[in-house]
Amino acid sequence: MNEQSRPVSLTNTMEPPGVTVNGHQRPFGEVAAHTTALDWLRTRGLTGSKEGCAEGECGACAVMVAGPDGHGGTAWSSVNSCLVPVAALDGQEIVTSEGLGSPDHLNPVQAELASNGSSQCGYCTSGFACSMAAEFYRRGRSDTDATENVPATRRHGHENHEHGPNGFDLHALGGNLCRCTGYRPIRDAAYALGDPDPADALALRRDRPAPVTVATDLTAPDGRFVRPSSLTDALWLLAENPQAKVVAGSTDWGVEVNLRGSRSPLVIAIDQLPELRTLDTVTDSTGTGSFIEIGAGLSLSEVERDLDGQIPLLAELFPQFASRLIRNRATIGGNLGTGSPIGDAPPALLALGARVVLASLDGEREVPLDEYFTGYRTTVCEAHELIRAIRIPLPPAPISAFHKIAKRRFDDISSVAIAFALQVDDGIVTRATIGLGGVAATPLRARATEAALLGKAWNEQTVTAASAVLGAEGTPMEDHRASAAYRRIMLSQALPKLYVQTSEGQESESQEVSA
Repeated sequence: MNEQSRPVSLTNTMEPPGVTVNGHQRPFGEVAAHTTALDWLRTRGLTGSKEGCAEGECGACAVMVAGPDGHGGTAWSSVNSCLVPVAALDGQEIVTSEGLGSPDHLNPVQAELASNGSSQCGYCTSGFACSMAAEFYRRGRSDTDATENVPATRRHGHENHEHGPNGFDLHALGGNLCRCTGYRPIRDAAYALGDPDPADALALRRDRPAPVTVATDLTAPDGRFVRPSSLTDALWLLAENPQAKVVAGSTDWGVEVNLRGSRSPLVIAIDQLPELRTLDTVTDSTGTGSFIEIGAGLSLSEVERDLDGQIPLLAELFPQFASRLIRNRATIGGNLGTGSPIGDAPPALLALGARVVLASLDGEREVPLDEYFTGYRTTVCEAHELIRAIRIPLPPAPISAFHKIAKRRFDDISSVAIAFALQVDDGIVTRATIGLGGVAATPLRARATEAALLGKAWNEQTVTAASAVLGAEGTPMEDHRASAAYRRIMLSQALPKLYVQTSEGQESESQEVSA
């Protein structure tokens, strides 16, 4: 370990820990370190948010959080309050359904939900209202060319019908579950929304900077929650407490806390560390190439917004990664940190040839992602290291696709995930990287299939032969999501699907040129 000076203090000594709720500052008071934002809100009488599933799948607990919009202002986003430790909101601003409006002065979102008959039992309605409001206040949503503000992955193609005439992105309601009303009246309410009133306080809030992140140190009988002020502080804490639980969005740890009663003597929050919240295009050390470096603390929604379609494979992945409520908190760093064999990000990043930057007090090291996973939920990341960033080499392959096989189209865990990154020059495959998830104890590269494609003509004969190889990659498991035989069949069908997709694209381009 190097000789860096130990930080003097990790705590925020200026103000007692607390959060601004519906415009009013509220101190946390006596609160356990593992208390969720949902439980804390309900003990304060704000019972609009409710617990349905306690794992981020139903959205009954949704609230709005003020965050940076990337341009110096504030953007409202919806999150699952059942997963977020309330300590993680120290110094932040949130709005619950109670803060949207009152019975005498309904927010436009609440008014449309009421007039369209969008609620029956009402259990889920508060969550829908908060998710809908976050989209209602999305800057530029109803511009004349609304697609300019729609994530790049949905600007063209078959998903355009999931945007209303007012620019409302129906995916904003993903992860909100209604068991009795049905979704048509809810959709109708969303599509009936106009623009916020110029004097609307939540709209005006967008013009001011987002809350500044504060360092937090909350100690209670059940443990300690710390948000360090810098990466160096975090690394010192981790070096001294290698068994500490490191969290970013808490979308995975929150489930463990809620459903399995997991507790940790020390939780270190790294999602707001400035060093982990950058996204830049960087020239490599040799000066011969470049890569995109994505900070491990950025939420998936922030990465999607800032990349703006620059990496088509990731643009295809994002809408299929859980729900918007989850993506507003989850991070790529967290998805890699769990080491899960069924995470959606690893297959795509493997296909992109990504590398992981690991930081410790001794410095940084860079590890190719295909050497990062060592076994079931184990990685090369040492106990004293943190994932600082992910690097993706440029330019990306011109042919890419992400195939997620799951029981539901959206917001589901993959049975199999397959990511392709290919280049075809003069009809010959000159580049092929394929990432797989859900077919072994770790995410992996389909190296045998890659070898079967490289240097071969991109035609049906090659695809048929390589498909047989792909069907035998990995060691598919048997579980409640799919049988091993089913997973093998899905693997073997992926390449023909990609070939048809690329052939259709080439035919369309040829027809446009002829016209």
